[in-house]
Amino acid sequence: MTLPSGVTVTAPRRKRAVSWTNATPYLLVAPAIVLVLMVQLGPMLVGIIISFFDLTRLYITNWSGAPFVALENYVTALSFASPVGGRFLQSVGITIAFTVIVVTLCYLLGMSAAVVLQRTFRGKGWFRTLFLLPYALPVYASVIVWSFMFQRDNGLINHVLVDTLHLVQDPPFWLLGDNAFWSMVIVAVWNRWPFAFLMLMAGLQSIPEEVYQASSIDGASVWKQVRYITIPMLAPVNFVLILMMSLWTFNDFNHPFVLFGPTPPPAANLISMHIYNNSFINWNFGLGSAMSVLALIFLLAASGVALWLNRRSNREL
Repeated sequence: MTLPSGVTVTAPRRKRAVSWTNATPYLLVAPAIVLVLMVQLGPMLVGIIISFFDLTRLYITNWSGAPFVALENYVTALSFASPVGGRFLQSVGITIAFTVIVVTLCYLLGMSAAVVLQRTFRGKGWFRTLFLLPYALPVYASVIVWSFMFQRDNGLINHVLVDTLHLVQDPPFWLLGDNAFWSMVIVAVWNRWPFAFLMLMAGLQSIPEEVYQASSIDGASVWKQVRYITIPMLAPVNFVLILMMSLWTFNDFNHPFVLFGPTPPPAANLISMHIYNNSFINWNFGLGSAMSVLALIFLLAASGVALWLNRRSNREL
């Protein structure tokens, strides 16, 4: 049908339908965004605000009456020559060592188990279930069991070392002194290495077998297959796995709290426990919040460097 000249046709209903279609994704994710803002960003902003106030037990019933001290709490935490700053720096060093050791051991155990279970043998399903058992147990239950096993007089560890194997004469203290750090490492590795095993096994299974067969026909050795096939194709999995486990381990609170109680030995004083003690034992919420913000800045900087290095390596590939 021919329209007379000067007559324009508009389609308002179609434009409205298109606009609703564009807005639908935002409307669907809006409840999740609101919940994230309330649960995640809300307490974080309150903690940042508290770090600028001298919020101690004197003002615990009237937070608005706490005096504003600007950056004084940050200066106190970063004064490493003072007792408060020195203990904060020591807790950061212990936490970094704990994170590096736990993540490394979890990765090595997970990779070894994943490589072994790539082969077909009898009982493979049973081994896979057995390896996932520590990850399926609740953290609190498993740590409590380990705390009983680490008891000096009637624990299973000392019974095996002293009475069965006769490796030592005097039963050592596992939850006191320097051994407390290694006790915490053992429990954390036992709980978390199955997650590395799961991730790495999924990554290895995603590599096509035809790639290895073609490389074998071309004469590639096992080391060259690992160097030029396995490692590059596992790089995305490795990056996500190491980053996630590092963040979880650095912020670990459950293992030291359940294993040692609210006041851990100095050798196991992770930064999470140090902040907890300053906030809820010494009742200095301002200083504890300042230490939390400093830990957040450190983790953001470390994550940013890791993301930058990963993006740079991907470009080079």
